Amino acid sequence: MEQKRVELANGIHLDVADEGPKDAPALIFLHGFPENHRTWRHQIAHFSDRFRCIAPDQRGYRGSSKPQEVDAYTPDKLIGDVFLLADALGIETFTIVGHDWGGAIAWGVALGGQHTRVERAVIANAPHPAIFGKLLWTHPGQREASQYIRAFRDPANDPLIREKGITGILRQEVNWDRPDNMPAEERAQLLKDWEDRDACFGMLNYYRASPMVVPTMEEPFELPAEFTAPALPNLTIPTLVIWALDDLALPAENLEGMEEIIAPLTIHKVPDCGHFVPWEAPEAVNAAMEAFLLS
Repeated sequence: MEQKRVELANGIHLDVADEGPKDAPALIFLHGFPENHRTWRHQIAHFSDRFRCIAPDQRGYRGSSKPQEVDAYTPDKLIGDVFLLADALGIETFTIVGHDWGGAIAWGVALGGQHTRVERAVIANAPHPAIFGKLLWTHPGQREASQYIRAFRDPANDPLIREKGITGILRQEVNWDRPDNMPAEERAQLLKDWEDRDACFGMLNYYRASPMVVPTMEEPFELPAEFTAPALPNLTIPTLVIWALDDLALPAENLEGMEEIIAPLTIHKVPDCGHFVPWEAPEAVNAAMEAFLLS
């Protein structure tokens, strides 16, 4: 996929893949950590004959703008980039599609743009913020799986990152989810991308700027008295949630309660698949999206 440079009204520059007919309904694909627009290569190949498929390298990644200040990565700015990208490309309404951190941003885009800019949402293995915040307190498995976030935020690890890049802290903190499933050429490109230290800190700043609270394993497994759930509206546009059931970082309990805050909602579970479902199980993802988008 070829990319083009797009300047947003806020001064951020994004490298963007833009495939398919320019007058077709638009799908905006958001990748997660620590990948890039090619997370969605199989979906773009499948849908670009009927949809305009737009996939940026988000701020902090690869050749896109990589501000180094933590506060350049607060959720409002990451969400704002998506609407500004649509504006820059002349797109009024679109379907938002996101995985992992891209899914977290997609939740915000959908909640903020429903019934005005955002027609539908497709979320793959990215927890809803209202559910995830509670699970971090009450679910031992989720809290244990999320301890790496505390390490990503810890400035004591900055010398390791400067010396060995993002690979160093991934090897120290993260139990990779089926890494052998990634094609060798894709993995090689990611390793090359991660040599850029500005990109390393840009990627980690997503975690450092997030308001999510990740308790230590020693804290009680109950909601604290001062806990306040995010003040979010219900999502009332058609929403597809795709969930790989062998995700080591995000257990399926993240699906519980979604039907109470999202309608109409379709949940598609993918068995025997790890976290990176768009490329680990592309046929399942494509089929679920096909049924959803064309219904």
